[in-house]
Amino acid sequence: MDDAMLWLEAFHIIFVVTWFAGVFYLPRLFVYAAENPAGERYELLLVMQRRLMGITHIGGALAVAFGTALLIAQPWHLQSGWMHVKLAFVVALIAYHLYCWKLIGVFARGENRRSSKWYRWFNEIPALILIVVVVMVVVKPF
Repeated sequence: MDDAMLWLEAFHIIFVVTWFAGVFYLPRLFVYAAENPAGERYELLLVMQRRLMGITHIGGALAVAFGTALLIAQPWHLQSGWMHVKLAFVVALIAYHLYCWKLIGVFARGENRRSSKWYRWFNEIPALILIVVVVMVVVKPF
């Protein structure tokens, strides 16, 4: 692998970590907001949700951009089954990310109807996605 590819891969990993940090912590903010549905603490949680989503948008967009650049530079990976599975789970993570964005609006409008327990379970989804993605990239089972 040449130096340019190593740089692409390094930045892809950096922004994947940034993206996952956001999608791991944002649902925790939803848990806290569901447990504190009014008042000063709630307002602070809304600000934290919006600011974290901004960073999460940047991390996700750059992770996808650097990942796309890697695929363009190494198109033969698209012939591998492990890459198809990985990309399917990346699409699932994008959908999860967008749903989190929608939930920020739900909280901002004071329309949340879900319990903190529901958000605790919802918070497990990105961990499952991460496990599958890492196993696909490292083990390449197919």
